[in-house]
Amino acid sequence: MNTITANELKTKGIASIDTALKAQEEAIISVRGKGRYVVMDMETYNRLRVCELEAALYQARREIAEGQGTEESVDAHIARVQNLEP
Repeated sequence: MNTITANELKTKGIASIDTALKAQEEAIISVRGKGRYVVMDMETYNRLRVCELEAALYQARREIAEGQGTEESVDAHIARVQNLEP
């Protein structure tokens, strides 16, 4: 994965990100020699979000199939969630 230093980002700005993303979908921004952030274009980000949402849906369906789900009204759900707060 391409790495952009914080100093390069400071001096070259968004051009350093554009250059890094031409070669790969993501780039690491390093601060004092350590990877600190990851940048990507919106298309890659949106694809990852869809994958994350599909994984959550799969997990929810699996839990329901295993009998771990709870069927309740919206009001009952809100009351139950509020009771979980410390």
